[in-house]
Parts: sequence; C-alpha cells; structure tokens
Amino acid sequence: MSSQELSSFIGRWLPRLEDEMRDMLHSKEAAVAAHYGMMGYHMGWLDEQFNTQISPSGKRLRPMLCLLACAEMGGDPIQALPAATAIELLHNFSLIHDDIEDGDETRRHRPTVWKIWGVPQAINAGDGMFTLAFAAMQRLVRRGVSADHTLQALNLFTQTCLKLTEGQHLDMSFEQRIIVSVDEYMRMIQGKTAALVGASVAIGALMGGAAASQVSDLQQFGEAIGLAFQIQDDILGIWGNPEETGKAAGNDILRRKKSLPILHALNHDRVGEQFETLFDSELSPTQLPKALDLLEQAGTRQFTEAAMRHQHELGLAALRQALDERVENSMLFGLTDGLLNRRS
Repeated sequence: MSSQELSSFIGRWLPRLEDEMRDMLHSKEAAVAAHYGMMGYHMGWLDEQFNTQISPSGKRLRPMLCLLACAEMGGDPIQALPAATAIELLHNFSLIHDDIEDGDETRRHRPTVWKIWGVPQAINAGDGMFTLAFAAMQRLVRRGVSADHTLQALNLFTQTCLKLTEGQHLDMSFEQRIIVSVDEYMRMIQGKTAALVGASVAIGALMGGAAASQVSDLQQFGEAIGLAFQIQDDILGIWGNPEETGKAAGNDILRRKKSLPILHALNHDRVGEQFETLFDSELSPTQLPKALDLLEQAGTRQFTEAAMRHQHELGLAALRQALDERVENSMLFGLTDGLLNRRS
C-alpha cells in the first residue's frame, strides 16, 4: 500500500475522530464547563482561558491503529469510531495522571493541567476522562455493533486499563531504586505502553469482523510494535538529532531517566559501576561525553537497536500470521513501518 493511500485514510478519519472526541468532552452546563475545559486544554483544543486554540495534540497513533485494523478486516471504520475515541481518551487520562505522579510541569511545550489548576482538579479531570472513555465504548451499539462484540471489546478494554496501572506502578517503583534489570523494564513498558497499542489493534480487528485467532495475532502484533516504538523513543532520547527531536543531545541521560539504554549500561559487568557512580551524581552537560563514552564501551546502542529490531520482527511475524500473503500491502504494515523509521 502506498504512503499516499495511508495519508488519504488518515486524512479522512482523523477529523471524524476529533469530532467524536469533542462530542464526548462537551458539556452545555455552565457550572461544570471548567471541568471539561481542562480536558479540552489537555487535548490541545483550548487555551488556559478555555478559548479555542490549536496546539500540538499528539500523534493519535492508537485510535488510528484501531480504525486501520477495522478496515483491514473488511469492516467499516465508522463502527469502530467509538472504540477509537475511547482508546485515545484512555491514553490521555493516563497522561494527565502521569504528569501529576511524575511531577512534570510541561507537556507538548505547554504547562500541564495540574500545573495550572492544581493537583486535586487535575486528578478529577483525569477521572472524568477515564469515565468518558467507558461511555464512548458504550456508543458501539449505536453504530450497529452486536452486543456480543461490544462486550468482548469492553472486556479487552477493561483488562488494558488494569495493565496500564500495573505498568505505572512499576515505573514509579523504579524511581526508588538505582538498579533495575532490563527484564523488569521490559515488563514495565509491556503494561505502560504495549498493552494499549495491542488492544487498539485487537479491538479494531474485532469491530471489523476478524476471527478470534486473527484478533489474538493482531493483539500480539500491536504489543510487539508498541515495545519497539518505546525502545525507539529510548534510542532517540539519547542519540536523536536535537534538530529533529526538539530535545537536547543526551536528554534522557541528563534527566537520569531509567530508559532501556541506561539500564543496560547500569547492569553491564564491565562499565556498570562507573556508569552508576556517574549516574548517581549531579549530572551536568559537561559530564555527557563521559556518559556517552561508557555507553559506547558497553555496546549499549547496538544492544538497544537489536532489541528494537527483535520486537519489530516479532510484530511482523504476528501480522503475517493474521493477514497471510497480503501483509506487505496492508495499511497496518505501512503505518508501523513508517513509525519505526522516524527520527523524532
């Protein structure tokens, strides 16, 4: 499938997704307008005074995967639109709460919700968005989705919500430890990142009429691609071009972020102790060359890139299992292949 066809699909369905999400987050009651205004601000639709504004809003990757999977299975994406909306609202609920739990004051170059309106209101806005995600899923029946498929989708969606909280629990627990193993990290991102990507594809496939085995294969595809996507972010966080990523070189090192490359170096049998001593100090940009040198000695970039390729290959194997010989002409293949060759 050509990139032009994929762009055409996204160009057609992204505005409809935005409209569906706006409808879910709209309230006509003035007394609670600010509650929904905070959600609209986080989504990039409003400014701090709740006036209309177009701001960076993220890639909308997960809902587009849902709609693409539905179309790939021969279904009408209009039927999957409520589920795609629910998926993106769930993702953004998690971001509002993550910002609070991580103490992050900015997201997409704007102050976070809690930074403007305080932690209690931000928690409540996130809770509201979480609830509206389930309300969106319940709209599936209005689009002609059977009760059985709606219940299956809700079950998968609920399991994914729990996996998200498990991943966030592990992520926060890692902050209290210097050494975290690579396996522990992979378990964390399996819950925090991969689970929702996998569910996005699986739910879309279910809405498109896929067989149970195809839904399972496509969920495995999504989870593997989600892991690869996160590992790629980890690579860009250290070795990405600042002009393309918008972040300083070695940003994740300076932030002392426990990403996969960092953990590989910390656990390395030869340079681990040196890297731990450096990592546990007040890191400054002047120490960055030393940190990068230790990563090179450990072969960290090669290890991390190999881990990304491995997950990518696992994902493509699962996609081939689901789609047989038409895999390389599929929209899912086209989107994920493009994402895993990105530079920012």
